Amino acid sequence: MESPLQLLTAADLALLAPELTLVAASVVLALLDLVLPKSSSRHVLGWLSFVSILLSAYFVVSMLHPAEPKQLLQFSYRVDDFAGVLKLVLLAGAGLITFMSIGSVKEEDIPHLGEFYYLILPATLGGMIMASSGELITLFVGLELLSITSYILVAMRKRNLQSNEGAFKYIVLGGISSAIILYGMSFLYGMTGSTVIAEINAGLGQASQGMLPLMYLSFFLLLAGFGFKVAAAPFHMWAPDVYQGAPTPVTAYLAVVSKAAAFAILFRVIYNVFGVGELMGQPFQQDVLLSLMVVAAIAMVAGNFVALRQSNLKRLLAYSGVANSGYLLVPIATHFSLVHYSNFSEFAFYLIAYLFMNIGIFAVLMILEGATGDSELKSLAGLYYRAPWTAVATVLLVLSLAGLPLSGGFFGKLYIMFGTMQTQHYWLAAVLIGTSVVSFYYYFGFIRQMFMRSNEEAGETRIPLTLGITMWLCAGASLLLGVIPHVVLGYIDSIFSLTKDLFFMF
Repeated sequence: MESPLQLLTAADLALLAPELTLVAASVVLALLDLVLPKSSSRHVLGWLSFVSILLSAYFVVSMLHPAEPKQLLQFSYRVDDFAGVLKLVLLAGAGLITFMSIGSVKEEDIPHLGEFYYLILPATLGGMIMASSGELITLFVGLELLSITSYILVAMRKRNLQSNEGAFKYIVLGGISSAIILYGMSFLYGMTGSTVIAEINAGLGQASQGMLPLMYLSFFLLLAGFGFKVAAAPFHMWAPDVYQGAPTPVTAYLAVVSKAAAFAILFRVIYNVFGVGELMGQPFQQDVLLSLMVVAAIAMVAGNFVALRQSNLKRLLAYSGVANSGYLLVPIATHFSLVHYSNFSEFAFYLIAYLFMNIGIFAVLMILEGATGDSELKSLAGLYYRAPWTAVATVLLVLSLAGLPLSGGFFGKLYIMFGTMQTQHYWLAAVLIGTSVVSFYYYFGFIRQMFMRSNEEAGETRIPLTLGITMWLCAGASLLLGVIPHVVLGYIDSIFSLTKDLFFMF
């Protein structure tokens, strides 16, 4: 029997206030960009975009920790604390990137600057839809909204051959990965007759052994597709060229916001489709988790070792992002158990630390590009003597990226490692520790260049106000996360419920 058609009520629209804010703002800003004179500065659109992101974040905060998670449109959309925490991460990333671009990005760097500011909004909206999706079609709509907007952002420097090459690779490989995800989803629908994630899990639990090959096929297709979206090895080959070719604020967006959105839906799908119900403890589920561990290990090893040979900062940070995708996969792969059920807290804490340390280092990169005109590692040479306080902030960010004590990155990796040890996956913990040690070499290359090299050809190091504020805000947050990590972790634990906010309809 078909379920009756559900319509959105006024109360439902109130629950969608964060998303509707971004929709309205993007439409208004697009119209303003059309009517403003060409001689007018487009940075005013940046301020309006930043304000709309803040307003959306306010609505998300006001909905945190409800008595019961809300379901919209027959379980298509969920408003819960899992989505709320990740939406705040997405909005924080988009807000910081928008803010640091105001006054520091020029029309020569990004033609059609107004489009850059208002395209960030629908891209972030797509990520928020992904975080709240409880159904495959809704998930795919959010994924494509984020992907298509990202393709446009990457290709904005249309007269730059390097940017064109990166954008072409991104569009082609991104389209292929989306097709692979859709193909994997089609098998789930064919086996269960539903696109609702919870109903798919129940259907898979009742499926006969004859369906097992199709279940494996569906999982591996989804793993490959989502592996591309999070840039985890061996699905990462697009990342270095795209990161290098894209405008630096867009690179920062791909490295943080786009990656966080993909991880949000990967976490939801893996746990709700393959991680609970009658599949728990079955050989199929064990194979799913083992596959995730293998991908995590490959990403950590490949990302860190290839980064050793990079001389371009954007390419180096691309491979650093591959390694960090491996670290973020570990809490998903280890799953929950009676002795370890803080997977989401570990994941969310490291994602927050990752957001600040990466956006901060991209702010430093934008300062260097303004002074030297390139993004090579040698552009850091002598930075301490040219801009000592910028060098100090960079050191704080590098300490967090390397995962050294008294930094957010250190405690993020430490919590993930403890969770891995509790579930007795010692080999994975050994890979995490070993690859983190390897990363010290190329991260300390930053410090070696700043303090032990000189660059007489570098121009005056001007630091736009918004870039300076963003850099120090991120450096301070990275340090603060290392001083009071228990406060942040405790807050996430206090609002998040594994049974209410992640698992449903079981």
